[in-house]
Amino acid sequence: MRVVIKDNNSEASLWAAHYIADAIKAKAAISDEPFVLGLPTGSTPIGTYAELSRMCAAGEISFRNVITFNMDEYVGLPEDHPESYHSFMFRNLFDNIDIPRENIHILNGNAPDLDKECEEYEEAIFDAGGIDLFLGGVGEDGHLAFNEPFSSLNSRTRVVTLTEDTIIVNSRFFGGDVNLVPKKAMSVGVGTVCSAKEVLILALGSRKARVVREAIEGGVSHYVTLSALQLHEKGTVVLDEAAAGELKVNSYRYFKAVEAAMNKQ
Repeated sequence: MRVVIKDNNSEASLWAAHYIADAIKAKAAISDEPFVLGLPTGSTPIGTYAELSRMCAAGEISFRNVITFNMDEYVGLPEDHPESYHSFMFRNLFDNIDIPRENIHILNGNAPDLDKECEEYEEAIFDAGGIDLFLGGVGEDGHLAFNEPFSSLNSRTRVVTLTEDTIIVNSRFFGGDVNLVPKKAMSVGVGTVCSAKEVLILALGSRKARVVREAIEGGVSHYVTLSALQLHEKGTVVLDEAAAGELKVNSYRYFKAVEAAMNKQ
């Protein structure tokens, strides 16, 4: 697992945006096939999306040959609801870049058959050639996408029941009213994320410090689903100093030294 530690939220977000842009360009240089990008929602990726939007507007990157698959969506929330993940993605990224609308894939939380929707989502990922890079965040309890603690590390896209902790945390997007937060969601599985050729996880802020420590320094466990990234051959976690706050001193120094050496190459 590669761990990148930046001074603050802004630097971490910018690093992730430029890493994604470089990956898109690298594939375009050797192949005409689309770059397949997995994307998260929530407050964590907003800075990264803002920088990608800026880069696209400046002509530094194009998304014309990019296909996207989002991690999750609430069940039963109208797509045009301001807190649906459809609305979030268009507001924060898709309306600001040159991606063809037909290349955007987001789970339909109002599908008549939710299980079938999940199965077809997995098929669509397969048909696209698999995900080249999956960007993600992590919840305060260590969940990846909406894979709450004790989710199978082999799980695939499915309907999930949200824990009380997740509902409380997400209530900030619903005026602080937990009763307005949907109790179920559709989510890619841990196995779906880890099947990507590359996984890039952003963890920002002191509230993520405990689970960052457990996911990086602890064992692989379905209690902290992010820990599955330890088994990925090309998994990267990008932290700000606050999120790195509970790492052991020697771990912190090691990761900083590795990055310094890589930057000199």
